[in-house]
Amino acid sequence: MKSIRVAVAAATVAVALTACSSPMQAGAAAVVGNERISTSKLNADTQAYLAALKRAKLDESALGVPVTQVVLQRLVNVSVSRQLMARHNVQVSETEVDAALKDPGQFESPEINLLANGVPPNDARDYGRVMVGLSKLQQKFGQAGQQRLVEEFSSIKPVFNPRYGTLNPQRSEQNPALFVDTGRFGKLTQQAQPQPQQG
Repeated sequence: MKSIRVAVAAATVAVALTACSSPMQAGAAAVVGNERISTSKLNADTQAYLAALKRAKLDESALGVPVTQVVLQRLVNVSVSRQLMARHNVQVSETEVDAALKDPGQFESPEINLLANGVPPNDARDYGRVMVGLSKLQQKFGQAGQQRLVEEFSSIKPVFNPRYGTLNPQRSEQNPALFVDTGRFGKLTQQAQPQPQQG
């Protein structure tokens, strides 16, 4: 089986995942600005994503993080992106979406590129639309476009359902999980730190 690592579609992804603590709506996996992402939507998208990985003969364990986290991260980023596009009146044509979906990215095919970004085929157009929209928004912001995009992206703070744990404040290649287990009673679980070797 081939393996893939989850790609970062936009430099703003990590910034978007700074959550605030406000009440969670019942049945929500996350609330992003004015949009609610239901647990049923997350579950359906996760099943569609798993099926797409299987059809492409890709090993889900190679993602490095739980599939639900990959899908939830994508749903949150798409939601934030849509809200920013609406805020700044950014329009994307169907032709632009078509072109974006043909991009193989760093992978051998457009399908693998989408799967590496947590996107099943049924959500490809929505994802392609926001990727084009973010690119247009960055251009619209001009010379400081990347920095301004990061600031705008971080202005919409998602609130996650605590059942997933708490956001991992120090994501890295060694610890890529979006969430860390809080353990019982909300205390963060301490993970053993590797000890430096004596030379």
